[in-house]
Amino acid sequence: MLFQRVKPLDQILATAEKKSLKRQLGPIQLTLMGVGAIIGTGIFVLTAEAGQKAGPGMMIAFVIAAVVCALAALAYAELAGMIPVAGSAYTYTYGVLGEGLAWVVGWALILEYTIAASTVSVGWSGYVNGLLASAGYGLPEFLRTGPFDGGSFNLLAFLVALTVTVLLVFGTSKSAKVNAVLVSVKVAALIAFIIITVPAVHQSNFHPFLPNGWGSPLGGIGVLGAAASIFFAYVGFDAVSTAAEETKNPNRNIPIGLIGSLTVCTIFYLLVGYGAVGAAGSQPMLGADGLALQPGTPEMATACKGLHALVCSKEPLAFVLHALGSDKIGYLVGAAASIALPSVILMMIYGQTRIFFTMSRDGLLPNRLSTVHPRFHTPHVLTMITGTFVSLFAAIFPVGLLADITNSGTLFAFMMVAIGVMILRKKQPERPRPFRTPLAWIVCPLAVVGCLLLFVNLSKTAISVFFIWAAVGLVVYYLYGFRKSHLANGTEPS
Repeated sequence: MLFQRVKPLDQILATAEKKSLKRQLGPIQLTLMGVGAIIGTGIFVLTAEAGQKAGPGMMIAFVIAAVVCALAALAYAELAGMIPVAGSAYTYTYGVLGEGLAWVVGWALILEYTIAASTVSVGWSGYVNGLLASAGYGLPEFLRTGPFDGGSFNLLAFLVALTVTVLLVFGTSKSAKVNAVLVSVKVAALIAFIIITVPAVHQSNFHPFLPNGWGSPLGGIGVLGAAASIFFAYVGFDAVSTAAEETKNPNRNIPIGLIGSLTVCTIFYLLVGYGAVGAAGSQPMLGADGLALQPGTPEMATACKGLHALVCSKEPLAFVLHALGSDKIGYLVGAAASIALPSVILMMIYGQTRIFFTMSRDGLLPNRLSTVHPRFHTPHVLTMITGTFVSLFAAIFPVGLLADITNSGTLFAFMMVAIGVMILRKKQPERPRPFRTPLAWIVCPLAVVGCLLLFVNLSKTAISVFFIWAAVGLVVYYLYGFRKSHLANGTEPS
């Protein structure tokens, strides 16, 4: 039943035209959106998590995650060019594999976008809390982190998510202009970090290179476990595809935004990772059994109390600079992260609301949710609902747990996109493809295998949450979407 009700691609495009969003984004804005969505908590915060899982071997983890993401990006570019409609992997799956599986993908994307926005909000609060504390204006401890991380309520994470939500309600073009400024600040901070740390690299900091080995499935530790977590550092490029319906000449500009943003970010990540590991070291904290502790756990938090180590830091890039004696630059990088990370929150909430918008337009969610504001031309109802949940999750949960849960939904969606490309190559070989995935019968199977490899190396908690979430989603679908679907009932959105 999951593979029934395949929505023809021509019908998807026709439906989008009847209730559409304003086209106002060009290739430069899209590339900046991609860079803004990708460069964020993954590199500014999760560098410490990766170091704890893999030690200096995190460098290999960066490469593995980048390769898998690049393979998925090539598949995304082909489908985004063919189907320039909001909805990302959900829309693509609907047109290839059917409504039921499309719902599962859309439901999984909630883990990607909503939880990712919460993850970045928590990462942002770590840098801001560090700056406030250094200036003598630190918040009380119980307001710095959530209840699972030694505090009670992460106030700053909660407030930044709400602020970004308000900005998104006022309009896409305004958000894109603000994002362009934030991206430039973020990139400048990473360039400064690279210039200072790379010359200070000591080869001795890379030994032992693989203190935790390659890892094992469900272990969440080792190089593969780090790659599964650091994959979050590349999540976001697909947010460009969710903007297809608001893009000028999407058949040309969406592939440019996808491939361009991913290439820029990969180069930055490798240089930053090399500088961080080589300048400050990243050997993992060990438990009483001699094994590396799982980051984002109470045991790890206890072990890190009173210690100054990269793997313990909530602001690792600033930590490395302080360790090198570059305090002023360290504070500037911390300030830049504080200023720029909201751009990632912005893109994650943006992507989630556009997916919900498309699902509502298809009848799988209540139609009133896809109401477009008459003045701002944005799905304001969905934006406010999504932003509220993002704020609450950010206030409660720790960054490591949120990141792994995000990756579980993302990897599943990426697999479906790669499979969709192969199916369409067989079923509709004549359909115009403004961008064709090179060596598709090699690239797409490798993308599926790569995503599966990273998925099984996530933590047990993240994998369990994914399957429980998917089961809940199927119940919701059969109680509402299965009956209300416009495709099944032969109706169209009003």
